[in-house]
Amino acid sequence: MITRIYRVRIHPELRDEFEPLFQTVALGSVTKFAGCARVVIGGPAEGTPDEYAMITEWTDAAALTEFAGADWSVAHIPPGMEKFVQECWVHHFEHMAE
Repeated sequence: MITRIYRVRIHPELRDEFEPLFQTVALGSVTKFAGCARVVIGGPAEGTPDEYAMITEWTDAAALTEFAGADWSVAHIPPGMEKFVQECWVHHFEHMAE
């Protein structure tokens, strides 16, 4: 299993438009892939008022490649969602224990 953590800092003035799309469009962009085993989305917390996260678990490298392409270090941003992104990060972790 591979965990992919996508963090995004949005333009704060677009928050009201972004949040429902993050919960539908962005979520839908990963759940349609058979190799996506789990998705958790998170919203802002104290100290990071403009940051959101999507944490996904993938069955294997092939499944993640099918979703994100050969270069996993690049964020996969669904069409139309680019305008919200001020900055984003992607991190991957191999599961060490279940």
